[in-house]
Amino acid sequence: MSEEKVKVFALAPNENWICDRFCNEWNQFSNGEYTENIHEADIIWLLGAWAWRAVPLDYLSKKKVVATIHHITPSKFTKESLREFLSRDRYVDAYHVPCQQTSDFISKITNKDIYVIPFWVNQNIWAPTPEKDAAKNREKYNLPTEAFLVGSFQRDTEGSDLKSPKLEKGPDRFCNIVEKMHAENRNLEVVLAGWRRQYVIGRLKAAGIKYHYFELPEINVVSDLYNTLDLYIVSARHEGGPQAIVECAATKTPIISTKVGIAASILDDSSLYEEEEYESAQPNISTAYKNVEKLFIPAGIQEFKKMFKEIK
Repeated sequence: MSEEKVKVFALAPNENWICDRFCNEWNQFSNGEYTENIHEADIIWLLGAWAWRAVPLDYLSKKKVVATIHHITPSKFTKESLREFLSRDRYVDAYHVPCQQTSDFISKITNKDIYVIPFWVNQNIWAPTPEKDAAKNREKYNLPTEAFLVGSFQRDTEGSDLKSPKLEKGPDRFCNIVEKMHAENRNLEVVLAGWRRQYVIGRLKAAGIKYHYFELPEINVVSDLYNTLDLYIVSARHEGGPQAIVECAATKTPIISTKVGIAASILDDSSLYEEEEYESAQPNISTAYKNVEKLFIPAGIQEFKKMFKEIK
Protein backbone atom coordinates (compact mmCIF):
# COMPACT_ATOMS: atom_id res chain seq x y z
CA MET A 1 0.00 0.00 0.00
CA SER A 2 1.50 3.31 -1.09
CA GLU A 3 2.05 6.09 1.44
CA GLU A 4 -0.49 8.91 1.29
CA LYS A 5 0.98 12.02 -0.26
CA VAL A 6 0.90 15.42 1.38
CA LYS A 7 -0.85 17.98 -0.77
CA VAL A 8 1.06 21.26 -0.65
CA PHE A 9 -0.29 24.50 -2.07
CA ALA A 10 2.74 26.68 -2.82
CA LEU A 11 1.87 30.35 -2.94
CA ALA A 12 3.94 32.27 -5.47
CA PRO A 13 3.92 36.07 -5.05
CA ASN A 14 3.87 36.49 -8.88
CA GLU A 15 6.66 39.06 -8.83
CA ASN A 16 8.79 37.52 -11.57
CA TRP A 17 11.31 36.56 -8.89
CA ILE A 18 12.89 33.34 -7.78
CA CYS A 19 9.90 32.38 -5.59
CA ASP A 20 7.77 31.96 -8.69
CA ARG A 21 10.34 29.61 -10.21
CA PHE A 22 10.57 27.54 -7.02
CA CYS A 23 6.80 27.27 -6.97
CA ASN A 24 6.73 26.01 -10.56
CA GLU A 25 9.56 23.56 -9.90
CA TRP A 26 7.86 22.21 -6.79
CA ASN A 27 4.69 21.58 -8.77
CA GLN A 28 6.73 19.93 -11.52
CA PHE A 29 9.10 17.75 -9.49
CA SER A 30 7.33 16.96 -6.20
CA ASN A 31 5.86 13.78 -7.68
CA GLY A 32 2.26 14.68 -7.04
CA GLU A 33 2.71 16.24 -3.59
CA TYR A 34 1.25 19.52 -4.73
CA THR A 35 -2.09 21.03 -5.50
CA GLU A 36 -3.12 24.16 -7.32
CA ASN A 37 -6.40 24.13 -5.41
CA ILE A 38 -5.92 25.70 -2.00
CA HIS A 39 -9.20 24.18 -0.79
CA GLU A 40 -7.83 20.61 -1.02
CA ALA A 41 -4.37 21.44 0.36
CA ASP A 42 -3.03 19.85 3.55
CA ILE A 43 -0.35 22.55 3.82
CA ILE A 44 -0.13 26.12 2.56
CA TRP A 45 3.46 27.00 1.74
CA LEU A 46 4.09 30.73 1.80
CA LEU A 47 7.12 30.78 -0.50
CA GLY A 48 7.02 34.54 -0.34
CA ALA A 49 5.98 35.06 3.27
CA TRP A 50 5.40 38.78 2.73
CA ALA A 51 2.44 37.86 0.46
CA TRP A 52 0.56 36.05 3.24
CA ARG A 53 -2.33 38.50 3.24
CA ALA A 54 -3.27 37.25 -0.24
CA VAL A 55 -4.57 34.06 1.44
CA PRO A 56 -8.01 34.24 3.09
CA LEU A 57 -7.65 34.04 6.88
CA ASP A 58 -10.12 31.17 6.96
CA TYR A 59 -7.61 28.98 5.09
CA LEU A 60 -4.67 30.16 7.18
CA SER A 61 -6.59 29.36 10.36
CA LYS A 62 -7.74 25.88 9.38
CA LYS A 63 -4.75 24.50 7.47
CA LYS A 64 -1.12 23.91 8.32
CA VAL A 65 1.01 26.85 7.20
CA VAL A 66 4.72 26.89 6.41
CA ALA A 67 6.40 30.26 5.79
CA THR A 68 9.75 30.62 4.04
CA ILE A 69 11.91 33.48 5.32
CA HIS A 70 14.59 33.93 2.68
CA HIS A 71 16.73 36.31 4.71
CA ILE A 72 16.50 39.19 7.14
CA THR A 73 18.72 42.25 7.20
CA PRO A 74 19.00 43.14 10.91
CA SER A 75 19.47 46.87 10.27
CA LYS A 76 16.22 46.94 8.28
CA PHE A 77 14.17 44.90 10.76
CA THR A 78 12.17 47.69 12.34
CA LYS A 79 9.38 47.76 14.92
CA GLU A 80 6.97 47.71 12.00
CA SER A 81 8.76 44.63 10.60
CA LEU A 82 8.36 42.93 13.97
CA ARG A 83 4.66 43.75 14.13
CA GLU A 84 4.14 42.30 10.66
CA PHE A 85 6.13 39.19 11.56
CA LEU A 86 4.10 38.59 14.72
CA SER A 87 0.81 39.23 12.93
CA ARG A 88 1.68 36.47 10.43
CA ASP A 89 3.22 34.25 13.10
CA ARG A 90 -0.22 33.63 14.62
CA TYR A 91 -1.11 31.56 11.55
CA VAL A 92 2.28 29.91 10.89
CA ASP A 93 2.89 26.36 12.11
CA ALA A 94 6.54 26.13 11.02
CA TYR A 95 9.20 28.15 9.26
CA HIS A 96 11.59 27.22 6.49
CA VAL A 97 14.86 29.13 6.04
CA PRO A 98 17.74 28.43 3.65
CA CYS A 99 20.55 29.11 6.13
CA GLN A 100 21.42 28.98 9.82
CA GLN A 101 21.92 32.73 10.21
CA THR A 102 18.28 33.39 9.37
CA SER A 103 17.19 30.63 11.74
CA ASP A 104 19.24 32.19 14.55
CA PHE A 105 17.53 35.54 13.98
CA ILE A 106 13.91 34.42 13.85
CA SER A 107 14.31 31.93 16.69
CA LYS A 108 14.49 34.97 18.97
CA ILE A 109 11.02 36.14 17.96
CA THR A 110 9.06 32.91 17.45
CA ASN A 111 8.69 29.60 19.24
CA LYS A 112 7.56 27.77 16.11
CA ASP A 113 9.66 24.99 14.57
CA ILE A 114 12.31 26.18 12.10
CA TYR A 115 13.66 23.96 9.31
CA VAL A 116 17.02 24.92 7.80
CA ILE A 117 17.06 23.55 4.25
CA PRO A 118 18.87 25.07 1.25
CA PHE A 119 16.73 25.24 -1.86
CA TRP A 120 17.13 22.53 -4.45
CA VAL A 121 19.03 23.11 -7.69
CA ASN A 122 17.59 22.27 -11.08
CA GLN A 123 20.58 20.78 -12.85
CA ASN A 124 18.62 20.78 -16.10
CA ILE A 125 19.00 24.57 -16.10
CA TRP A 126 22.24 25.15 -14.21
CA ALA A 127 24.89 23.07 -15.95
CA PRO A 128 28.46 23.58 -17.15
CA THR A 129 29.16 24.23 -20.79
CA PRO A 130 31.63 21.79 -22.37
CA GLU A 131 35.10 23.31 -22.50
CA LYS A 132 35.09 23.39 -26.28
CA ASP A 133 31.96 25.59 -26.28
CA ALA A 134 33.11 28.22 -23.78
CA ALA A 135 34.38 30.57 -26.48
CA LYS A 136 31.16 30.13 -28.43
CA ASN A 137 29.17 31.36 -25.45
CA ARG A 138 31.16 34.58 -25.38
CA GLU A 139 30.73 35.05 -29.10
CA LYS A 140 26.99 34.36 -28.76
CA TYR A 141 26.61 37.26 -26.33
CA ASN A 142 29.18 39.57 -27.94
CA LEU A 143 31.58 39.25 -25.04
CA PRO A 144 35.32 39.65 -25.63
CA THR A 145 37.04 36.28 -25.94
CA GLU A 146 40.36 37.47 -24.46
CA ALA A 147 39.10 39.52 -21.51
CA PHE A 148 39.07 38.39 -17.87
CA LEU A 149 35.35 38.45 -17.15
CA VAL A 150 34.07 39.02 -13.60
CA GLY A 151 30.36 38.48 -12.96
CA SER A 152 27.68 39.84 -10.67
CA PHE A 153 24.03 38.93 -11.29
CA GLN A 154 22.32 40.31 -8.15
CA ARG A 155 20.43 43.57 -7.80
CA ASP A 156 22.47 46.23 -6.02
CA THR A 157 20.35 49.39 -5.87
CA GLU A 158 17.51 50.35 -3.55
CA GLY A 159 14.19 50.65 -5.34
CA SER A 160 13.32 53.84 -3.48
CA ASP A 161 15.63 56.07 -5.50
CA LEU A 162 17.46 53.77 -7.96
CA LYS A 163 20.84 55.14 -6.97
CA SER A 164 21.50 54.26 -3.32
CA PRO A 165 23.40 50.99 -2.82
CA LYS A 166 21.50 48.06 -1.33
CA LEU A 167 24.18 47.57 1.30
CA GLU A 168 23.20 44.06 2.42
CA LYS A 169 24.13 42.92 -1.10
CA GLY A 170 27.55 44.57 -0.76
CA PRO A 171 27.72 46.40 -4.12
CA ASP A 172 30.16 48.91 -2.62
CA ARG A 173 32.44 46.04 -1.63
CA PHE A 174 32.09 44.48 -5.07
CA CYS A 175 33.11 47.73 -6.76
CA ASN A 176 36.04 48.26 -4.38
CA ILE A 177 37.31 44.77 -5.15
CA VAL A 178 36.85 45.06 -8.90
CA GLU A 179 38.59 48.44 -8.95
CA LYS A 180 41.62 46.93 -7.16
CA MET A 181 41.65 43.93 -9.50
CA HIS A 182 41.36 46.19 -12.55
CA ALA A 183 44.34 48.26 -11.41
CA GLU A 184 46.40 45.05 -11.62
CA ASN A 185 44.74 43.66 -14.74
CA ARG A 186 43.52 46.18 -17.32
CA ASN A 187 42.08 43.27 -19.29
CA LEU A 188 39.34 42.84 -16.66
CA GLU A 189 35.76 43.51 -17.69
CA VAL A 190 32.51 43.04 -15.76
CA VAL A 191 29.37 41.13 -16.76
CA LEU A 192 26.20 42.32 -15.01
CA ALA A 193 22.74 40.78 -15.10
CA GLY A 194 19.48 41.46 -13.31
CA TRP A 195 17.65 44.67 -12.57
CA ARG A 196 18.47 47.71 -10.43
CA ARG A 197 22.17 47.66 -11.23
CA GLN A 198 22.45 51.45 -11.37
CA TYR A 199 24.83 51.78 -8.42
CA VAL A 200 27.42 49.36 -9.77
CA ILE A 201 27.11 50.72 -13.30
CA GLY A 202 27.77 54.22 -11.99
CA ARG A 203 30.86 53.07 -10.10
CA LEU A 204 32.20 51.14 -13.08
CA LYS A 205 31.74 54.12 -15.37
CA ALA A 206 33.52 56.40 -12.90
CA ALA A 207 36.43 53.95 -12.66
CA GLY A 208 36.67 53.49 -16.42
CA ILE A 209 35.99 49.74 -16.23
CA LYS A 210 34.27 48.16 -19.22
CA TYR A 211 31.05 46.33 -18.46
CA HIS A 212 28.36 44.36 -20.27
CA TYR A 213 24.81 44.60 -18.93
CA PHE A 214 21.97 42.13 -19.48
CA GLU A 215 19.02 43.73 -17.70
CA LEU A 216 16.38 41.02 -17.42
CA PRO A 217 17.72 37.97 -19.25
CA GLU A 218 15.81 34.71 -19.57
CA ILE A 219 16.98 32.00 -17.19
CA ASN A 220 18.75 30.01 -19.92
CA VAL A 221 20.70 33.15 -20.80
CA VAL A 222 21.78 33.58 -17.17
CA SER A 223 23.07 30.00 -17.19
CA ASP A 224 24.99 30.72 -20.38
CA LEU A 225 26.44 33.89 -18.86
CA TYR A 226 27.78 31.99 -15.86
CA ASN A 227 29.61 29.82 -18.36
CA THR A 228 31.37 32.83 -19.88
CA LEU A 229 32.95 33.98 -16.62
CA ASP A 230 36.46 33.70 -15.25
CA LEU A 231 35.25 34.67 -11.77
CA TYR A 232 32.03 35.41 -9.91
CA ILE A 233 32.18 37.52 -6.75
CA VAL A 234 29.64 37.46 -3.92
CA SER A 235 30.31 40.45 -1.67
CA ALA A 236 27.12 40.49 0.42
CA ARG A 237 26.84 41.41 4.09
CA HIS A 238 23.56 39.53 4.67
CA GLU A 239 22.00 36.80 2.53
CA GLY A 240 19.76 33.78 2.76
CA GLY A 241 21.42 32.15 -0.23
CA PRO A 242 22.34 33.73 -2.41
CA GLN A 243 21.26 31.46 -5.24
CA ALA A 244 24.26 32.67 -7.22
CA ILE A 245 26.40 30.42 -5.01
CA VAL A 246 24.62 27.20 -5.98
CA GLU A 247 24.20 28.35 -9.57
CA CYS A 248 27.95 28.98 -9.85
CA ALA A 249 28.69 25.65 -8.20
CA ALA A 250 26.36 23.77 -10.56
CA THR A 251 27.73 25.48 -13.67
CA LYS A 252 31.32 25.02 -12.45
CA THR A 253 31.85 28.76 -12.47
CA PRO A 254 34.84 29.95 -10.41
CA ILE A 255 33.46 31.81 -7.39
CA ILE A 256 34.64 33.50 -4.21
CA SER A 257 32.27 34.75 -1.52
CA THR A 258 31.92 36.46 1.80
CA LYS A 259 30.81 34.16 4.62
CA VAL A 260 27.09 34.73 4.16
CA GLY A 261 24.06 32.50 3.80
CA ILE A 262 24.86 29.06 2.42
CA ALA A 263 28.39 29.95 1.30
CA ALA A 264 30.20 27.86 3.92
CA SER A 265 28.10 24.77 3.19
CA ILE A 266 28.79 24.84 -0.56
CA LEU A 267 32.17 26.48 -1.07
CA ASP A 268 35.57 25.37 0.15
CA ASP A 269 37.00 27.37 3.05
CA SER A 270 39.69 28.65 0.70
CA SER A 271 37.01 30.32 -1.44
CA LEU A 272 35.64 32.44 1.43
CA TYR A 273 36.86 35.87 2.49
CA GLU A 274 36.08 38.55 5.06
CA GLU A 275 34.75 41.96 4.01
CA GLU A 276 37.03 43.09 1.16
CA GLU A 277 40.03 40.89 1.98
CA TYR A 278 39.57 38.85 -1.17
CA GLU A 279 43.23 38.45 -2.15
CA SER A 280 43.74 35.08 -0.47
CA ALA A 281 40.40 33.62 -1.65
CA GLN A 282 40.71 31.01 -4.38
CA PRO A 283 37.88 29.36 -6.33
CA ASN A 284 37.60 25.61 -5.82
CA ILE A 285 35.32 24.34 -8.56
CA SER A 286 35.52 20.65 -7.69
CA THR A 287 34.55 21.08 -4.02
CA ALA A 288 31.68 23.43 -4.88
CA TYR A 289 30.31 21.03 -7.49
CA LYS A 290 30.59 18.03 -5.18
CA ASN A 291 28.65 19.87 -2.47
CA VAL A 292 25.96 21.24 -4.76
CA GLU A 293 25.26 17.82 -6.27
CA LYS A 294 23.48 16.97 -3.00
CA LEU A 295 20.90 19.64 -3.85
CA PHE A 296 20.20 18.41 -7.38
CA ILE A 297 16.68 17.28 -8.17
CA PRO A 298 15.27 14.89 -6.95
CA ALA A 299 17.51 14.71 -3.84
CA GLY A 300 17.09 18.43 -3.08
CA ILE A 301 13.30 18.10 -3.31
CA GLN A 302 13.24 15.15 -0.89
CA GLU A 303 14.33 17.28 2.08
CA PHE A 304 11.27 19.48 1.60
CA LYS A 305 8.98 16.48 1.27
CA LYS A 306 10.31 15.16 4.58
CA MET A 307 9.67 18.54 6.18
CA PHE A 308 6.06 18.65 4.97
CA LYS A 309 5.38 15.10 6.16
CA GLU A 310 6.65 15.99 9.65
CA ILE A 311 4.53 19.13 9.76
CA LYS A 312 1.35 17.45 8.56
